[in-house]
Amino acid sequence: MNNTVEPVLNRRSFLKTAAGRAGLVIGVQLLPGCALPEDPTRTGKPAGQSWSPGVFVAIDETGTVTITCHRSEMGQQIRTSIAQIVADELEADWDKVVVAQATGDPKYGDQNTDGSRSVRRNLTRLRQAGAAARQLLEQAAAEQWQVAAGECKADLHVVVHQPSGRRLAYGDLVPAAAQLSLPAPETVILKSRRDWRYIGKGQTSVDMASVLQGRAIYGYDVQLPGMKVAVIARPPTLFGKAESVDRTAALEVAGVEQVVELPVLTPPAAFKALGGVAVVASNSWAAIRGREALVVDWNAGANADYDSRAYGEALLASAHRPGRPVRNEGDVDTALRGAAKKVKAEYYVPHLSQAPMEPPCATAQVTATTAEVWACTQTPQATRRSVAQALGFEEQQVTVNVTLLGGGFGRKSKPDFAVEAALLAREVGAPVKVMWTREDDIRNGYLHSVSAQCIEAGLDERGKAVAWKHCTVFPSISATFAQGTKSASAGEMRLGFVDNPFDIPNMRLENGEAEAHVRIGWLRAVANVYHAFATQSFACELAVAAGRDPKDYLLELIGAPRLVDLAAKGVEYDNYGDPIETYPIDTGRLANVVKIAAERADWSRPRPAGSGLGIAVHRSFLSYVATVVEVTVDAEGALTIPATYVAIDAGTVVNPEHVRAQCEGGSIYGLSCALGEITAKDGAIEQGNYNDFLVARMDEAPYKIDVHIVDSDAPPGGVGEPPTPPFAPALCNAIHAATGKRIRRLPIGNQLQA
Repeated sequence: MNNTVEPVLNRRSFLKTAAGRAGLVIGVQLLPGCALPEDPTRTGKPAGQSWSPGVFVAIDETGTVTITCHRSEMGQQIRTSIAQIVADELEADWDKVVVAQATGDPKYGDQNTDGSRSVRRNLTRLRQAGAAARQLLEQAAAEQWQVAAGECKADLHVVVHQPSGRRLAYGDLVPAAAQLSLPAPETVILKSRRDWRYIGKGQTSVDMASVLQGRAIYGYDVQLPGMKVAVIARPPTLFGKAESVDRTAALEVAGVEQVVELPVLTPPAAFKALGGVAVVASNSWAAIRGREALVVDWNAGANADYDSRAYGEALLASAHRPGRPVRNEGDVDTALRGAAKKVKAEYYVPHLSQAPMEPPCATAQVTATTAEVWACTQTPQATRRSVAQALGFEEQQVTVNVTLLGGGFGRKSKPDFAVEAALLAREVGAPVKVMWTREDDIRNGYLHSVSAQCIEAGLDERGKAVAWKHCTVFPSISATFAQGTKSASAGEMRLGFVDNPFDIPNMRLENGEAEAHVRIGWLRAVANVYHAFATQSFACELAVAAGRDPKDYLLELIGAPRLVDLAAKGVEYDNYGDPIETYPIDTGRLANVVKIAAERADWSRPRPAGSGLGIAVHRSFLSYVATVVEVTVDAEGALTIPATYVAIDAGTVVNPEHVRAQCEGGSIYGLSCALGEITAKDGAIEQGNYNDFLVARMDEAPYKIDVHIVDSDAPPGGVGEPPTPPFAPALCNAIHAATGKRIRRLPIGNQLQA
């Protein structure tokens, strides 16, 4: 199978990319003040203005190249990576490139910055945009010189006539290039990998200076003339509502101008506003103080009895019962009965909050016919659609401006906070900024699902696994959009569950039913977090039961290099929305990162008492990551992490420095997933800030994180999420190696002191 990125684009692959990747049109997007021509394959744009061959790149007569980033920047440096891709094919001088942020608009294709898709879904189409512009500049120069186009070559912001050495700067070619037809798709030639100037190289963030100098605009930084600030007292339980509101004291707070009741939320929750009572003021302090002064009598509604601890025990009991089969190979029951040894364990992962450093925030301005929103959103088109629905507008009447995001991790994929701002702006008749406090976000957000799993395996006389039975139970994200949903979606099943890569002849995977009592949403790596925790922890337990080295046993479970064919096994699997032919489940790549991580950790070195190494590996979002965690645990149970070793195979990499940063951040996020816990009592969330919802502190993080990026010319996989799932199981496996204590329930808490 050839996994290289093809440098030449043919008509069929172009059309497939355009249709399958949400509508890339290599056409002309005119800049503000001009209309988009009906024929997107021709320009017709008058000379003397900026020329924009396609929706991603524009060049003006000074030679300045403006590259539009259609994805949201939340620290993953996608604005820089997108600029690198386009600028490389354009042969642009990096010092003459600026980046603009796209508004929410279908013309850009998919803008949802989630699922670790920003590079893997856009590398080719962005290269095409840059290459098309480059070829038009070369053609314009050829016509001006009256020479063959093949004699002209773009080189770092100029076009050179190779036989004579004559040169024309990009800016000088803009008027002529703007009059040309775009090249036919099959004539767009992409650069060879060996000629890449920026792709595959480290590049400083295009936002670094503005962030360091305090000029960067995040959601909280938006200011509009006449703007009001609102904070909202939301029902403490899902689908709760205010029975009565005493606003007297709130209105007496200096600066408070209005108290507004929002519409009561009815199922399904989706991306709608939660309801509650908003305090609108001239400044944020007055709004917060006004909310504190409100007296609200809440009706808790149908979820008043939700107790997460009791619910967790019920989930664990359900995980021990037969569930709905989603993958069934061989004869598991017979193999278990005939096994020389049986091993069984249950695993539990609690609710978690995404808890980005910047809580949700949105500002809206609404007239009778238009709405404009400024938001730290991961999903500008969903924001546009949700705001339009809430206001009764057409989507074309809504403009969504995307600010920088101070973290997102899936929370800001849900635009409920923008809907709140729009509803209040219409009610107040002025621009309104809705601010969520940290407590608001943790208590009223979309939580990562609680999960319970039970795994049973059979080993033969040599300790080889011959049977694997695994049941997973968790309330589904689908319940947020379809009230009453109790079974997991196929999309959740493919997140580290049905795609189990182990070479075991008898395997049955099941899903039990569970009802949601809070809003369930995406969190970094989603169901991969708890599925990897159980699967990779249990792999280590099997190694111990077999008397084997955990790394060697893990490699044995993975088996010989092969491509796992789930379709042949009758398994529903969408491969993260990408073709399985392009992104197969390759156990050779999976085993390779295990070997690399173990080698970099010096796996076999002698370990002192109280010290241990743990290993885990996981394929998610079409990338392969293995993690080795080194721990020390003292006599009092205090845990430290001297080092973590990460090996990632993400295929073609645009910026290795960004990948390293994501592996570091993803590992620390995985540690936070092992430390934090969200609980509910009487339907209400008990935590509210970082003091009681624990995330990794600086002194708890690994002292050293070693990252190895596998050099590969395979198509790009995801990077933002894959480093997170293997961390918690590797950590708990290391704790077992150091202490003999097996942690099957998260958070770790005081289990080391027990």
